[in-house]
Amino acid sequence: MTTAEIGKPRRRKEDARLITGRTRWTDNIALPGLVHMAILRSPVAHARITSVDTRAARAKSGVLAVLTGADLAEEQGSLPCAWTITPDMKTPAHPAIAVDTVNYAGEAVAVVVARTSAEAHDALEAIDVDYEDLPVVLDMEAAIADGAPLVHESLGTNKNALWVFDSAEAGTGGNVDEAIAVGEIVIERKYRQQRLIPAFMEPRSVVCDPTGEQFTLWSATQVPHILRLMLALSLGVPEHKVRVIAPDVGGGFGGKLQVTPEEFLVFLVARRLGKPVKHTETRSESLATGHHGRDQIQRVTMSATRDGTITGLKVDLLADMGAYLSLVTPGIPILGAFMYNAIYKIPAYRFSCTNVFTNKVMTDAYRGAGRPEATFAIERLMDELAAELGMDPLAVREKNWIKHEEFPFTTVCGLTYDSGNYEAATDKAKQLFDYDGLRREQLERRERGDAVQLGIGISTFTEMCGLAPSRVLGSLSYGAGGWEHAAIRMLPSGKVEVVTGSSPHGQGHETAWSQIVADQLGVPFEDVEVLHGDTQSSHKGMDTYGSRSLTVGAIAVVKAADKVIAKARKVAAHMLECSEDDLDFADGRFTVRGTDKGTGIGDVALAVFAAHDLPDGVEPSLDSEATFDPENFSFPHGTHLCATEVDTETGRVAIRSYVCVDDVGTVVNPLIVEGQVHGGLAQGIAQALFEEAVHDENGTLTTGTFADYLLPSAADLPSFVTDRTETPSTTNPLGVKGVGEAGTIASTPAVVNAIVDAVRHLGVNDIEMPCTPFRVWSAIQ
Repeated sequence: MTTAEIGKPRRRKEDARLITGRTRWTDNIALPGLVHMAILRSPVAHARITSVDTRAARAKSGVLAVLTGADLAEEQGSLPCAWTITPDMKTPAHPAIAVDTVNYAGEAVAVVVARTSAEAHDALEAIDVDYEDLPVVLDMEAAIADGAPLVHESLGTNKNALWVFDSAEAGTGGNVDEAIAVGEIVIERKYRQQRLIPAFMEPRSVVCDPTGEQFTLWSATQVPHILRLMLALSLGVPEHKVRVIAPDVGGGFGGKLQVTPEEFLVFLVARRLGKPVKHTETRSESLATGHHGRDQIQRVTMSATRDGTITGLKVDLLADMGAYLSLVTPGIPILGAFMYNAIYKIPAYRFSCTNVFTNKVMTDAYRGAGRPEATFAIERLMDELAAELGMDPLAVREKNWIKHEEFPFTTVCGLTYDSGNYEAATDKAKQLFDYDGLRREQLERRERGDAVQLGIGISTFTEMCGLAPSRVLGSLSYGAGGWEHAAIRMLPSGKVEVVTGSSPHGQGHETAWSQIVADQLGVPFEDVEVLHGDTQSSHKGMDTYGSRSLTVGAIAVVKAADKVIAKARKVAAHMLECSEDDLDFADGRFTVRGTDKGTGIGDVALAVFAAHDLPDGVEPSLDSEATFDPENFSFPHGTHLCATEVDTETGRVAIRSYVCVDDVGTVVNPLIVEGQVHGGLAQGIAQALFEEAVHDENGTLTTGTFADYLLPSAADLPSFVTDRTETPSTTNPLGVKGVGEAGTIASTPAVVNAIVDAVRHLGVNDIEMPCTPFRVWSAIQ
């Protein structure tokens, strides 16, 4: 018997080349005759372009071309938005390069192409652009007020769309207004989700090589298959003439789930010049012009009985789109609509979201995408309800959560949670955290009046992930499906090639997929090679985002492996002169039941390659493909507990301990899961304490470098205590659930709840994120 690969903490196959510098980032790509493109960006947030003088730039050394929006206006099309959330949604044209008006600081107004990157950037300074300033719209609430100046005059409004879910109208719950009207306890709060920047490690880079009618585009993207399709649809190039490659990609966090102006511009310029063209953004360009995340105002109302039973929840949201709609911009807040009820049995619910245009760079997916915002609001409210009632915050949660014996459970939003055990995760977390002991210490500190107070924060969360099934996405007017494709090639030597449509950028696909296939086919882990990220070798795929790779992409791999085994069974039966029904398959061998007679799958692969003696009607190939479209989302969950020490004299916050117990179903590779959880925690804690994209009154980003946009280092974070419970999903054969966004979704409210808990006895019930020392001190004062 071979040892099962699933569950082994294997080190990642990818890491050896990544940490020794043998990588192939897009910016490393060098082609014969390669030229470089630099982009002149608007220094103002809203203005008419009255003139662009490029004569001096054209005369600069090494410059091959200088192009403006006017030069490219007839061929640049409009960048795509794939999610029309309502029939009357307002969608402005989204040019890759501005023609007559700029709508955010950093929008492209001209490009220079030169023999070197330095020459291209030098020539930018010689371009003279005249602007006529227009009113700048930055505040969402002001933007929708009567008489507000407009971001897009042609639309006649700054409202992009109004999307509403009402449980009474949907038939999934009661009338929330009635519940609130008779509620014994009614809590209303306003929370601010600050604007965040994905801040991935590798800046975005694009190379396009035009060869005759064929175009090969390398991009640091999460979505090579989607990018290929959108280039074809938007720029009028036949899809089969475009090959997109995502080589090694240095992180994304949703920030590379995009079809970018830079990708369009590099393609257009390469097509025009007939030369390979490269553009790599600077870090400041990345922070200022790559899409941002979050940026919402949440007004939430909860009603409950005096014993702590929730009776209703109402959410009114304002969501900042920025100046344009990117790939899934308008739908990001909608993803959260189904998660405000979280793990709780809420009988009546209403969610409304008004999307608003402003003169800022676009928002779009950022790790968690709508679900961290929802989890923050409901988990903050649960603490507020507990404080109002004088109950322990964990007790009020337990009173309202879905019990493990109640699964599968259909929520007030109409989603069916297939499995979960919130009690088990919470019990384990409490024990690891020493919850009761810390509560006693907290009481002692308060009685002494210590300057440094202890706070305990809780987040009991779930999330919907997988961004599938296709029918659900269709019902939400999403522009694509949620399926995923995979293929398995059995080589004559018995080695295996796996082709996946899910395109990794740090998740560990090559390792995890190898473990899964090794178990499915009974071959050594080392004998499996995973191919990805190239639309020529991986011709079908829906790519990577929304914690979908394992729960959708890996299941397609399993389905393909099942087909390989089914094909091999016919040949093995012929080789062993028995019926297919008499064969067992385990550990990579077919054996005749009740005997020691058998053959390995590698032997079958070689026999198929030779094709000298195959059963009649059997083709000489074991290669198989599968496309998997799940019937439901997956619903990981967990309990996160945070202890903070807050200096009431300075406002300084220190995280003393952080414990999380997550349930992500069956674990394929514990080491990868740990890495995903740790990274997610860092990003969620960063929202609570450090990160915020800030604009001045003119719409200029004032946090456009890492000196101003604060990312935590290892020294800023505690040593996390992590553990797991395991409640397998019932909707896929591996029992797996998503993990990539769990830490980010859960940790932000745990930290903020801990900070507020430390100073609640001083009259504080909220502190706006990030909870900087000044903001904490000001709230106490």
